[in-house]
Parts: sequence; C-alpha cells; structure tokens
Amino acid sequence: MELCEAYRIPHSQLMGAGDGRWSALDRAKALAWAAWQRDVCGGCGTRSAEWDEQQGGDRHAYVAQTSRCPGCELIEMESEQVPQGAEGRGVRIGLTKQSS
Repeated sequence: MELCEAYRIPHSQLMGAGDGRWSALDRAKALAWAAWQRDVCGGCGTRSAEWDEQQGGDRHAYVAQTSRCPGCELIEMESEQVPQGAEGRGVRIGLTKQSS
C-alpha cells in the first residue's frame, strides 16, 4: 500500500488491472492503510497501542537509544556559521557527495 500511496494508484492497478477503477477491496485497504498511518507519532514513529497495556502493549516497549549522525553534525556545525538577521534568512544547508 505504500507504493499505492506514493503513486496515487489503487492496489489493483499496481497489481495489473487495467480498468483503473477502485474495487471495494482497494478502498478497504486504502482506508486501513490511512488509519494505520494516522496513529504513528510524528516524533518517534511508534503507535499508541504499543505503549498501552489495555491494547496489548507494554509501557516499557522501547528504550531510548542515542546515536550520532556525522552528516547531521556537519550540517549543525555549518549552520552555526550562518549570519543572524537579514543576511541569514533563507539559507539552507545540505550535504553534497564528494567526488572521488
């Protein structure tokens, strides 16, 4: 269903049906996928049921893990060099692959 969402096509079309109409099963799958996605926390990517013991979850289902991304570190370091105020407005920092 992720591909169907990305390409805005029904599952049957993805699987090769040619008429382009959504079947009842396509609609049910699309609705189920949307409901599944709505419950995902935008901050951590978990679902409330995973934490709720009444829904079969566990309050201690996950542990926090710290990691460091060298790319994010480089972007943060570069952003510290961007001037404050009008000169720095609209400045975006990204990474470019070094050529070999």
